[in-house]
Amino acid sequence: MTRTPRIPNLGGARAFILHRPHPTVQAITRQLSAIGLIALDCWPELPPGALAADFVFFDADLGFDEQFPWKAGEAPMPLVALIGSEAPGRIEWALSHKADAQLLKPVGTAGVYSALLIARQSFEARKHLAGEIASLRQRVAERQTIVRAVAALSKGSDDERAYAQLRSLAMSWQISVEDAARRIVAMTDEEATSGEGGDDQSHRA
Repeated sequence: MTRTPRIPNLGGARAFILHRPHPTVQAITRQLSAIGLIALDCWPELPPGALAADFVFFDADLGFDEQFPWKAGEAPMPLVALIGSEAPGRIEWALSHKADAQLLKPVGTAGVYSALLIARQSFEARKHLAGEIASLRQRVAERQTIVRAVAALSKGSDDERAYAQLRSLAMSWQISVEDAARRIVAMTDEEATSGEGGDDQSHRA
């Protein structure tokens, strides 16, 4: 059975509205205040305090990359794009910042609450997916390190015996197999570098 996502309590959350002075800002501020959020408007860029914000609304029509204290697509909170112009370039720019929800301008008396909920859920899903991808990449990297360590220990002979030796070293060092593999690879690389240095010195002599 599919579980219905729990509606979060947004009371007390802080939302920055990155938009030039405009009735749109007033309309969003009224709705945010009614929901229980603290609304802070700013222009032309976000202040350092915005890094601790729970939400950021930004103007997709006149926005530019330098307004944000982070790289495009790496916002640490949910973003809501305020869209008035449907020019392809402007939509593309908003997408480059991975807006989690959107509000069409002019903003009326409703829409902000649903935009907040959609943005929060989209942001959390995206963050969860990024975490899974990072974990998979880490696991692949660790497996590659183990393969390199086994190859270094076996020196082209018995891989199974080399893997058993790696596990034995990990137990004696009281660390994980992955950490032991990293140590073996580092030692192998260091020996290789030292060997190359020795060869260079002998050539110089």
